[in-house]
Amino acid sequence: MIGYATLGSNDMAKARAFYDALLGSVGAKRIMEFGDDLGGFTLWGTSFDKPGIAVTTPYNKERATAGNGNMLAIAMDERAKVDALHAKALELGGSDEGAPGVRGDEGPQAFYGAYFRDLDGNKLCAFRIGPA
Repeated sequence: MIGYATLGSNDMAKARAFYDALLGSVGAKRIMEFGDDLGGFTLWGTSFDKPGIAVTTPYNKERATAGNGNMLAIAMDERAKVDALHAKALELGGSDEGAPGVRGDEGPQAFYGAYFRDLDGNKLCAFRIGPA
């Protein structure tokens, strides 16, 4: 149902470098990119038939701000990948919003997540649902 989610940035060069490295570490790459005349819109993904993550400067030319309560979640197939993506985000200059760990109870529907913010303050979560 979701095709892609878009985050705002005030510095597309820094945002592109951050997401190239972060999302590249989980197999995604730039699959669409427009010039500065179109906000520098850049879309990362594994293919056009899978959900992606886009970053752009705001259309209205106002300053991009992170929404309070907004978050983008990235599904992982292993807990170790959750840990690695969180660590990669911090290595790239992102900030910690919650270390990797189980939220709630262990079991078949255990939620294992890690939270971080990108360089523009957008909140992201890497997660895995299921047992260790």
